[in-house]
This record gives sequence, C-alpha cells and structure tokens, in this order.
Amino acid sequence: MAEPLVVDAGERSVEALLAAVEEGRRVVVRTEFLGSDHEVTLRRDAGTYYCDTPTRLHKHETEAEMRACLERQGYVEGAAEQDG
Repeated sequence: MAEPLVVDAGERSVEALLAAVEEGRRVVVRTEFLGSDHEVTLRRDAGTYYCDTPTRLHKHETEAEMRACLERQGYVEGAAEQDG
C-alpha cells in the first residue's frame, strides 16, 4: 500500500486531494476542531468515498458528494472552515 499523503487543512486543492484518493492513496488531513488537533482520513474503497473523522464516518457515493464535503468541512484550499 502506498504511503498516505499527510496535509494540513487548507494546504491543498480539492483536485489534489481527490486525485490522491483516486490513485488509491489514503489522505490524512490534520485539522483543528474546538481547540483540539484532529486527523481526518480520506479514502475510496469499492467505489465509495469515505471521510473517517474522530467522531463519524462519512460515506459518499460520488466524487461530487466527496468534493462538496471536503469544501464544506474546510479541508481544502480556499474553503471556509466550519464548526461541525
């Protein structure tokens, strides 16, 4: 298995993160939430996209859904980070 790509939230474009996931890599996004540091793991398995957070497992059926989630959560360049 390829080494995971580790990035800070907002460091990479949505296209770069999705490209890494499409290549079969896991992407670890380091982020801060309510004053604590957290890691979110992005991956794709059997056609389903996943965002593994410390509290939830988000599943997305399409690239468009995954893209919207990454932007909404503030994990990508130019996205406004939100609480929750």
